[in-house]
Amino acid sequence: MAEVLVVEDDAAIRDVVVYQLARAGHRVEAVADGVAGLEQFRSARPDLVILDLMLPRLAGLDVLRIVRGEAQVPVIVISARDTEADKITGFDLGADDYLTKPFSVRELMARVQVALRRNGAEANGEKAAAPRAGAAPIEVDIDRHEVRKRGQVVQLAPKEFELLAYLVRHPNQVCTRDQILESVWGYTYEGETRTVDVHVHWLRQKLEDNPSRPSHLLTVRHYGYKYSPAPAQ
Repeated sequence: MAEVLVVEDDAAIRDVVVYQLARAGHRVEAVADGVAGLEQFRSARPDLVILDLMLPRLAGLDVLRIVRGEAQVPVIVISARDTEADKITGFDLGADDYLTKPFSVRELMARVQVALRRNGAEANGEKAAAPRAGAAPIEVDIDRHEVRKRGQVVQLAPKEFELLAYLVRHPNQVCTRDQILESVWGYTYEGETRTVDVHVHWLRQKLEDNPSRPSHLLTVRHYGYKYSPAPAQ
């Protein structure tokens, strides 16, 4: 059982989602606008947030930005905005998942289970048990959720860190885009493998001395990516 906050202004969608979550045994709070959603989030501290983007009073992206700045709670975005740019913006602001309307309630529930399971693993210390990894000039401390470049802390978005941590756990191994999507985003993300490319691009901009000729975050032909602890020669 988990506590889930649903922020959705469409009453029909909100009622269906609330019903299915309650039927699955979760405690559910539901609100219809961004301001109320933020207030409820701060008072209840839920285990998961399901967030629409097109909300009255305070836009969903603003809610997402504020929530992510205050907590690492999983956030599943549900939105009628279905362009790749919209999805990338959502992920860049820290969304853990993005589901476009109209959507299958069964699919939403499956993604809820994945998000809660992954968050539960983090809370129980499974990620913290991972060893410190990395090599100068880039150091990745998975235990502390910290990345440094030549001793200076580098601020990463949540998905950027998860992607980097996944690659670090598989040093010098080729990880395909599909493998990365399934492991980092938590499900098979059909048709959106460019999401991985975009996040790798952002990581290179923050971590590599020369992003156009990376030394650590390497592209392996058309297969995928690998992390090289020692700078590539």
